[in-house]
Amino acid sequence: MPLRGMRRAIADNTARSRREIPDATTWVDADATGLLAVRDALRTARPDLGIGLLALLARVCLDGLRRFPELNASVDVERGEIVRHGHVHLGFAAQTDRGLVVPVVRDAHLLTTARLAAELARLTGLARAGKLPPADLTGGTFTLNNYGVFGVDGSTPIINHPEAALLGVGRVTGRPWVVDGAVVPREVTQLSLTFDHRVCDGAAAGGFLRHVADLVENPAVLLADV
Repeated sequence: MPLRGMRRAIADNTARSRREIPDATTWVDADATGLLAVRDALRTARPDLGIGLLALLARVCLDGLRRFPELNASVDVERGEIVRHGHVHLGFAAQTDRGLVVPVVRDAHLLTTARLAAELARLTGLARAGKLPPADLTGGTFTLNNYGVFGVDGSTPIINHPEAALLGVGRVTGRPWVVDGAVVPREVTQLSLTFDHRVCDGAAAGGFLRHVADLVENPAVLLADV
């Protein structure tokens, strides 16, 4: 099978990422019961908005990047500089018949959750139809990868070069969880953060991931800065 087209582009980008980026991965389990409740409440109250789990996870990521901007960055090797971006162009992994693509939501930090959901749906539709223009596949500053849709719990995903970090989300599944000293059934997911060790150390990466996990477990906190 000739390595060409979309498969060649994926191969070149992932190989370059592994060659150039000293990546590390950290992960944590999180109780997503509250986040699912918010999704279900929005679906009931405003079904026309189409706000699903991916849009809510995107909102959580954006708040994490606001708190830890060092992860919304890239490394300019030629200039010897770490470039922190003043905007968030949020990439998200989308599986298509042609392979894995990463559409980019431009200026995602300026969008409401409803507009995020609409843009995610629009770009996903274009990707699956093979109609995404090149401009919608480049320029990302951070990527969200919900590989849980494949029924897996965890992964150590490859950073989308030249970005500095990627958040992966595993499947949400019922597990025993300790709440106030009692073991109860909860909907739990594993979150993993792969990051470029050149742009930050474990303290910032762990802080971002813990903040994201806390918001997944208690999404009402997002209202504090609205």
